Amino acid sequence: MTNNDILRRLRFTFELNDDTMIKTFGLGGLTVSRTEISAWLKKEETEGYLKITDFQFASFLNGFINLKRGQKEGEQPLPEKKLTNNIILRKLKIALNMLDEDILTMLESVEYPISKHELSAFFRKPDNEKYRVCHDQIMRNFLNGLQKAYKGDFEPKAEEKQVMKPIIKKPVVKKVLKIKKKE
Repeated sequence: MTNNDILRRLRFTFELNDDTMIKTFGLGGLTVSRTEISAWLKKEETEGYLKITDFQFASFLNGFINLKRGQKEGEQPLPEKKLTNNIILRKLKIALNMLDEDILTMLESVEYPISKHELSAFFRKPDNEKYRVCHDQIMRNFLNGLQKAYKGDFEPKAEEKQVMKPIIKKPVVKKVLKIKKKE
């Protein structure tokens, strides 16, 4: 998914008008115009489309955190120059004050369940051996779950329907050791 796709989905889900979008970018430390927002929200094949950079989108996400949770005292975090789905997921989790269980429930609501361990791997540092990359499929399903939770009217488009079903591992069968009683 591109930053523009995610921005469009967030605008729709949270019903953010142009003024709120401008305010949100401002809360993230970036001044933008209505023209820029309009260009970012257009589809790629539309004339006037403009790709939003990672820095600009990180500014929006930082502003979204400030909009939803309130601005923290002191120095504001600088927007990242390079964004990944893992960072975007973490910022949305913070902005919406979500617990892991909330994210898992949203993914289950769109029939894409993952385990708590898989989810926690997305929030680890990249140099951690348990770190896992959050692929577009997870991000798309998370955004679908957000839309379902906040708007209640989610119906995936044909191209958004899952191409792959999640891999469900076979349950581990625990061996029961029989302990002989001493008589």
